[in-house]
This record gives sequence, C-alpha cells and structure tokens, in this order.
Amino acid sequence: MTVPASASPGDVFARERQEHIVRIVDEHGRVRVGDLAARFKVSAVTIRKDLIGLETDGRLIRTHGGAIAIDRSRPEVAFDIRERLQADEKLVIGAAGAALVQDGESIVMDASTTALSVARQLKARGGWSQLTIITNGLRIASELAGHPGIVVLMLGGRVRWEALSVVGQLGDGLFSRINVQKAFLGAAGFTIESGLADATDEEAQIKRSMVAAAREVIAIVDRTKWERAAFATFCPTAKIDVVLTDRGAPAGMVAALTARGIDVRIVGKSSEPISDASAGAGPDFTRAAS
Repeated sequence: MTVPASASPGDVFARERQEHIVRIVDEHGRVRVGDLAARFKVSAVTIRKDLIGLETDGRLIRTHGGAIAIDRSRPEVAFDIRERLQADEKLVIGAAGAALVQDGESIVMDASTTALSVARQLKARGGWSQLTIITNGLRIASELAGHPGIVVLMLGGRVRWEALSVVGQLGDGLFSRINVQKAFLGAAGFTIESGLADATDEEAQIKRSMVAAAREVIAIVDRTKWERAAFATFCPTAKIDVVLTDRGAPAGMVAALTARGIDVRIVGKSSEPISDASAGAGPDFTRAAS
C-alpha cells in the first residue's frame, strides 16, 4: 500500500490492520471483536475504533460484538444502516438545510437519511408557528408529528421497508393542491451527466413529483454520493438550484456545477463564512467560487 510521507508509523499499522479486517469480513461474511483483538494483538477498544472507521467508509456493517459484510448485490442498504454512515457530515448538512427554511413555508422532504437530519434540525430549532412538511418518509413524519407549529402531510402509497418510505402514485395529487417552496432531496448517486439519481425507480418516481412541484430544489448530498452513478435519475443537473455538501466534495465537479450557475455550499468550518439572508443559526458554509 502507498502511504503518505507525513504518516506516522501508528497510522500505517492501523491502516494495514483495517485492510486485513476488511478482507477477513469479505471472506468469512462476519467477524467478532474478540477474535480480531486476539489475531492482531490489540485491545478490543482499538478494534471497535477500526470497525467504526470502516463502517463510516462504507466497507462493512457493525453489529453487536463484531461486524458483517455489506451485501453489494442489493440495490440499497437498509435505512438504519445508512443512517449511521457519514453521520457527522449529515448532521452539518442537515443544520445548513434547516437554516434555509422560513416559517410559513411548505417544504417537501424525501425519505433519505440526510433529509431526516434536516427534519431533526428543524425540530431542534423550534419557534415555528406555521410550517408545513410534506414527505414520503415514515421516520421524518414520526420525528415531526405533533411538534408545535409544524403540520406534517404524508404522501400515500406502498410502504417500502428498506427505505422506510412510501412510494407510488397515490400521493401525486396532493402536489396539485398545494404550493411547495423548497424540496430537500438526498440521492444514491450524483453526476453531472445524470444529475441526482436513486437506487430504485420507485423512489425516483416519487422524487420526480417532488422536483416538479417545488420552486427550489435543494440537493443534500455528502461526498460519498458525488461522481457515483445510480440506477434511476429523478432530477437532471439543470433543475438543481442549491447543493449542500461537506468539504470532501470533489473540486472539479464543484467547479463544473458552479459554472452552470448552481449554488454549491460546502458545509464546514471556514475562515470566511458566508451568511445567508434566510439562514438562522446554522453552521458556517463556503459558497463555491464562480
């Protein structure tokens, strides 16, 4: 393996151990913390830290007492697993998204784990008197239901357990009766050529209705979704108004989007944070240079 010159011996050994762990999991399907600790002659605490990092990178799935391999033959990973991946990035993206919402608006949110982060930040922000949330996400509806000042409208259809979402055409008629200011949409993949795409056409279908209904489309995508093709496009690049992402987003694609007039906001600490007139007390973000 190639190691940066600045890497310490401890970093090198940790990376080598983690690569070995991934190979073991892929070969055997599952591992236990105790077995790995004995094999590599390190503490269980060290192995747990390795597994946390590898899960964050999407290379395995942690379980009680160990880890299992990711089934890459499945079109999508279950919601509760995806919720744990890139959790820190989703937290700051969610806060940035919530900061763009104004009281009195009607906004639509898909069933993505990043949209759930936006919902949680809206709930924590509070102070709402007339905010309407339209969603096909069961977890989002549950999170916001009954919160003061927030009305939740749930789209109808068939429940998909993998995404904890409702899909189908039963909810399309709602969009013809309401005005939607903003749509917050996650994605399984995001490329210049394909735009925002999802793992299944059922999810993409309901998201196409959300895109068509909203005045402003806000993509909420962490760095792992960039330059990654997914099965079904639901929003061409030209229809995206704002992209909220983390600082790991590829610079070349960020520049290409900005050149097309898309407002790309890189969430994170910055020496020159840019404030937004509609933003509340959200995180610092950098607007990509045009």
